[in-house]
Amino acid sequence: MPSTLIRSEWLLVFAALALAGCGSRTAQPPQPSPAEIQSKVVKLLPGTLSDRTGWATDIQVAFTAQKLDASRENLCAVLAVTEQESTYQADPPVPGLGKIARQEIDRRASRLHIPGFLVSAALQLQSPTGKTYNERLAAVRSEKQLSAIFDDFIGMVPLGGQLFGTFNPVHTGGPMQVSIAFAEQHARNYPYSYNGTLRQEVFSRRGGLYFGTLHLLGYPADYPEPLYRFADFNAGWYASRNAAFQRAVSQLSGIELALDGDLLVPGSLLPSSTENALRTLGKRLGASDTAIRRALEKGETLEFEDTDLYADLYTLADQRAGQPVPRAILPGITLQSPKITRKLTTAWFAKRVDERYRRCLQRAGK
Repeated sequence: MPSTLIRSEWLLVFAALALAGCGSRTAQPPQPSPAEIQSKVVKLLPGTLSDRTGWATDIQVAFTAQKLDASRENLCAVLAVTEQESTYQADPPVPGLGKIARQEIDRRASRLHIPGFLVSAALQLQSPTGKTYNERLAAVRSEKQLSAIFDDFIGMVPLGGQLFGTFNPVHTGGPMQVSIAFAEQHARNYPYSYNGTLRQEVFSRRGGLYFGTLHLLGYPADYPEPLYRFADFNAGWYASRNAAFQRAVSQLSGIELALDGDLLVPGSLLPSSTENALRTLGKRLGASDTAIRRALEKGETLEFEDTDLYADLYTLADQRAGQPVPRAILPGITLQSPKITRKLTTAWFAKRVDERYRRCLQRAGK
C-alpha cells in the first residue's frame, strides 16, 4: 500500500513537470513594440507611396489596439487586401460614380412609383454646400463624397427620406473597402476620438484600416491557408468554412445548394435551403429539426465546429468519400454592386489578394 502511494505521488510529480514543460514550449514570444511594427510595415509598403510613415502608424495602431500578432504574414494580409481594394488610397476614386448614383436613385424611384420629374426637381434643389444635388453628383469621384451627398439628400429633401429612409446606400468605404455596417457593430473599442459620425470615420485612412484589419483578422479560423480568410473578407466571417459544409450537405442529400456560406436566411425564421436539406438527413444524423436549427444558429461563430451536427455530418461525408473531405472551399458567389461593370466572384477576389499576399511575403523575405 505505501509503495502504491509513493508511485502515485511520483506520477503526479511527473505529470506536473510535463505540464510545466508544455507551458514553456507554447509560451508566446514577446510582441514587438509600436516602433518595431511601424518599421516592419514601412519596409513592406511600396517605395513610391507617399506618407509611408502615416500608413505604417495607422496599421500599427490597428494591430496594437486589437492585440493582433504583428507577424509578417498578418501584416502582408492586411497590405494585400488594401492594395487590392484601393491601391493604397484612403478614399479611392470610382469611375462613373455620379452616373451610377443617379441610376440607383432612378431605380428606387421607379420601384416606389415616384414620377421622374419629381426626382429631377428634388435634385435641382440647393444642398447645404450651396451647390445643387445634381451638380454635386456630376462632380462626385469617391464613395466618401457620395456618402456625404446622400446624407444631405436624406436629411434635407423630403423625397430623399422616401427613397432611402434612414439608410445611406453607400455600404463600404475606406482603403480596405470595409462594410460600414460591420464597423458600426464593432465600434465599442475603437481607439480614436472623432468628430462627426462613425460612417464618416470609416472613410478615413485610420478608420478604414482599423475596421478592415478587424474584419480580416479579428476572428479565429482554422483554415489551411490564408486564401480562405481572404474569401471571408469578401463574403463574411466563416463563409469559406460554411460553403464547404454546404457542399458536404449537398453531396449527402443529393440536393443542389448554393455554396454561398449562408446557412440560414438572414433575418428570417423560415428554413433555408441548407436547413431543409439537412432535415432530409435528420435520421442519419440523429438530429431533430430543432437540433439542426440550433446548430445552424452558431454558423457565424467558431463554436459551430463544436456542434454534434458539424461533427456527425462530416463523419458521414468522409465515410462516403473514403477520405476526409475539405473543411473549407471558396464560396460560389458572384459579386453584385452598381460599381462592378464585369462579372466578378468571391473566388476571383480571394485569388487576386492571395497573389498580392505572396508577393508581399517575398519582399519580407528579402
